[in-house]
Amino acid sequence: MENHTSNSHSQQLPNHHTTKTKTANTTENNEGQPNQFLRLLIIQKSQQLEIDVFRKPTTTDTTINYLSTHPMEQKLAAYGYYIERMLRLPLSHTCQLREWKTILQIATANNFPITVLQKLKRQIQQKITKPPPAKNAKSNKKWATFTFSSPHM
Repeated sequence: MENHTSNSHSQQLPNHHTTKTKTANTTENNEGQPNQFLRLLIIQKSQQLEIDVFRKPTTTDTTINYLSTHPMEQKLAAYGYYIERMLRLPLSHTCQLREWKTILQIATANNFPITVLQKLKRQIQQKITKPPPAKNAKSNKKWATFTFSSPHM
């Protein structure tokens, strides 16, 4: 795994709090070619690691505009991904709030009503917290054989 280290954060903090930041975003396959698999910022604090969402500096705030004629499923696809990633990653409360504000900023730049995203967030939270339905070992299907008969024959 390739890691890129930035010590700019550690220079800004007092000496008793050392922080190292690593970005995990590539891995080596058998041919030695990097494959992208993860966009996380891993922050090492004195006795713990913290995870944050990593965004490249060249990332734009452009998604399908809410006013476009695309189907709503396509308009919401990127936001569904952003919100589910935010909720499923073990982010600290501060990092999660910062990510939510970033998502809302992207949505505002693309004319999305905030209420649409709040509803989407609630739906994803319910999907994550709701346990999957229990599967029965026995199926309740009953099969029957019918003989075809027609009065016209």
